[in-house]
Amino acid sequence: MIPKLPLHSPRWRDLDGVTAEEVRALLAGMASGDATGSGDAWSRTWKDLAGGLVDDGTVLDGAYAALPHLVEAAAALPPDRTADLWVDLGIIVTAEDRPPVPDDLAAGFDAALPLAEQAAVRSLLAADAPAEDRTSLALSCLAFAGHHIATALWSLRPQDGYLSLCCPGCESDTEIPDFFTDPVRPPLDAPRLPEPARDRPGTHPWGAVATALREEDLGEGWEPFLRVARDTAAAGVHPATPGRAALCLVAAVVAAKGTPREAGRRRARELMLLTGYFSCWDCERTWTIADGLAEHPDGAHPRDHGTGQRTDADRPAPTATPAAAGPTGALPTRLRREGRALLTADGTAWAHLTVFSGPAPDPVPDPVPGPTAESISTDSFSAGSFSAGSFDAGSTSAGSFDAGSTSTGSFDADSISTGSIRGVDSLTVLARPGQPVLVAGAGAGAGGAVFLWDPADGGLVRDPLPGRPGCPDRVRSMTALPLPDGRVLLATGDETGTIVLWDPATGRPVREPAGNPPGEVVGMCAATVPDGRTLLVTATSRGAVRSWDPATGEAVGRLNPYGSPIRSITAVPVSAGHTLVVAADTGGGVHVWDPAVDDPWSRGVAVQLNGRALGGAVHRVAAVAAVPAPDRALLATGDDQGVVRLWDLATGDPAGDALPASTGTAGLQVMTATALPDGRRVLAVGSGLGRLRVWEPATGTVQHIALGLAPTCLAATGPDLIVGHDRGAFTLPLTGR
Repeated sequence: MIPKLPLHSPRWRDLDGVTAEEVRALLAGMASGDATGSGDAWSRTWKDLAGGLVDDGTVLDGAYAALPHLVEAAAALPPDRTADLWVDLGIIVTAEDRPPVPDDLAAGFDAALPLAEQAAVRSLLAADAPAEDRTSLALSCLAFAGHHIATALWSLRPQDGYLSLCCPGCESDTEIPDFFTDPVRPPLDAPRLPEPARDRPGTHPWGAVATALREEDLGEGWEPFLRVARDTAAAGVHPATPGRAALCLVAAVVAAKGTPREAGRRRARELMLLTGYFSCWDCERTWTIADGLAEHPDGAHPRDHGTGQRTDADRPAPTATPAAAGPTGALPTRLRREGRALLTADGTAWAHLTVFSGPAPDPVPDPVPGPTAESISTDSFSAGSFSAGSFDAGSTSAGSFDAGSTSTGSFDADSISTGSIRGVDSLTVLARPGQPVLVAGAGAGAGGAVFLWDPADGGLVRDPLPGRPGCPDRVRSMTALPLPDGRVLLATGDETGTIVLWDPATGRPVREPAGNPPGEVVGMCAATVPDGRTLLVTATSRGAVRSWDPATGEAVGRLNPYGSPIRSITAVPVSAGHTLVVAADTGGGVHVWDPAVDDPWSRGVAVQLNGRALGGAVHRVAAVAAVPAPDRALLATGDDQGVVRLWDLATGDPAGDALPASTGTAGLQVMTATALPDGRRVLAVGSGLGRLRVWEPATGTVQHIALGLAPTCLAATGPDLIVGHDRGAFTLPLTGR
């Protein structure tokens, strides 16, 4: 018997998450099922009760009173019927957000853990189970034994394929895509237990596990890992056992008891990869993966600790490589942030961030006079009317793009928020002849308004442009539209399919569309054709891609004859006065169109990308962007794995080396390119994990910057990168100031 809070005690009324009546009902169901052999009906009652003990990751104090009752009752049940309960209890005792155990409940809770360990280990060995379930049960057993690696219950999801880690040094998150593979033989050396091995004092239930592992065989090279697992179990899983050794034990148990048999062994080999190392993208130090899985592991230190050097054995496993150097072998550079300053690794000031200001609270904009509205609609057009198509990202706005990054530091969201603007989804730069450059931005929090900023100081140049009167729909895309007469207009498209053309010099709409055309405008860009016109190319969510003459408001071309849904679009100049339009569809394909031709099936001067070089499913393009170059513009394509490639649209062939994926660069991305004052061309690539890579293709050098927030769009003006995010926008200098 272990100490328990009596079910009739009034103390239950002071506890959150559970009542004495709920515990009593569950205990009765467990006793009834055991006595009658009626099965596991009680488990449904347990699931309901467990949902009250943990609220959104926070353990409520009623758990400390309930667990002694539940553990004592479950320990008396057949071990093959309690595996799920032990996993749920393991999740509870390893939750990061746990209140201290009340003094009057501590004795019972502490006594329940050893009993839970004994019963859970019996359940671990009692019956076969799917490998995923066996992994969680083994970690729960380690939780009751008090081993820190058990907190991986909250972070380890082998079935998802990727691996999420937290650096023990700087606490930066690292995600490694496609981590879990089934290696034929070990890609790394087995861990070594300390000599002499530390045995756990007193009795423990792990001896039976060591016995069960004696006959296991995972194939060539895996015996040293199994030996570590057996030795760890025989020693009783001492709390000071290295995390790598404890993971060997988890993997070996999955091999022994996971079903079907071959699936268990395959998953065991995958789990053994967790005994390797990873290099933090942020602080550039190498740690054990075991330390990256645990919550604040005691005694964690980098592999170069004390020597400043790494040995070959200390380097990361092939599935957890550090950020790659550039194609020429140039090592990446990193910046870290303090406040609004960017610092180099030695603390030297690099640059200062300029945060774009928002309007005053609850601004009341003056009425915006304008000419008589001329309708711009998707399916039917009156004189001076035009509509949208379906795309993502303009030539100078950043839409949705690919890839990610690495660096040191992270931003405090409050330090770079833009006043009352809740988010910026689209950006573009308005470079006007003889006038100051402006940056335009809008998004989910703008209520249909468009903001014009001075990039030099981040200030608003006028009140926000109000969007379509009476209908504050979210602006999804925008682009600068330079006209032959020297004017530069701003085109915006919203989620209802409406386009507005603005004169940034006056803040007035040139055209004010009427009606609600179907299909949100998810992308637009400006394209010049040899007859001297500049066309607006738009795309809607329905897959229609159209070109418009802004002088007349008429549709002059229909691109995308296949109707493929589009994810990203850009315009790439191929000669003086001639621009091609390139788009990536949602299936990862790339389309190149010549807007100068009338027949949508005619290629004109457009050359499609080399299919063999594109690699089919290997490089499934998610984002496209134009990259200026000294002799010609190039096309950049990025995929969701973080790989970026350059292409020559004159031939359709690759142009130079690619930017490879590195740790933490997978996922939703944004891209833009610019020319620096010294003539260098760079491509900025941002990932959903809040990291930027600034790549100079000519030299292969890569600069890594951590933002601490996810960029939603990027634009660039000379040496300044404009970053939109869910709290506003700011300017980040790409060269030191």
